[in-house]
Amino acid sequence: MGEAKIWDRYAKGYAKRPVADEVAYQKKLEITQSYFTPDMNLLEFGCGTGSTALVHAPYVAHIDAIDVSPNMIEIAQQKLAATEISNITFRTATIEEFKPEKQFDMVLGLSILHLVKDKNATISKVYDLLKEDGLFISSTICLGNNMGYMKYILPIGRFFGAIPTVKVFSTDELEQSLTDAGFTIVQKRQPKPSSAMFIVSRK
Repeated sequence: MGEAKIWDRYAKGYAKRPVADEVAYQKKLEITQSYFTPDMNLLEFGCGTGSTALVHAPYVAHIDAIDVSPNMIEIAQQKLAATEISNITFRTATIEEFKPEKQFDMVLGLSILHLVKDKNATISKVYDLLKEDGLFISSTICLGNNMGYMKYILPIGRFFGAIPTVKVFSTDELEQSLTDAGFTIVQKRQPKPSSAMFIVSRK
C-alpha cells in the first residue's frame, strides 16, 4: 500500500484526534509566530488536515500547504471553507514533486521529517525552496535517542502496509543533516527526551 493510501485511511481519525501535548503545541506556535512578518510567504509540507496553517494564516501574506494524502487535503479545504481565511492554498503533493514558481520566506515541516523516505534529500529540497536568509522550522520525532530498537520493528509493519514509513535517527543526526545541507541552527527546543525536537534553522 502506498504512503498516500495509508494516510488517506487515517485522515478522518487524524482530524478528530486531539493534540497529544497542547502546551507544547502552543509553545511551538508562539515561537514560530515570533519570526513572522506580515509580508511572508510560507510553505508547509506534510500539512495534514490544515490545523496549523489555519492558525498561522492571519499573520502572514500567504501559505502554500501540501500533503501526500488527498483525503487530508479534502478535510483541510473543508476547514478552510468554514472560515473567512483567503490566503491559504491547500493542494495534494509531496515535497519531492512540488515545483513552485517562487521561493519562500519560511518552510514548515512539522511532524514530518521522520516520515519521509530520505530526510537528507528533503532537507536539501527545503533549502532550495527558501530565499536567502529564509527559515526552516521543523518538529521531529527522533526515535534514535532512546528507541533505537524500533528500526528493527517498524519495517515489519511497513512490509504489511499497516503503518507508513517511519525513519529512526537521533537528534544529533537530525542536526547534522541540517548543517550538512547548509542551514544554521538558531533555536531548538526539546522539553523532555521523548518530546519532538523543535528546531528553527536559517539558510
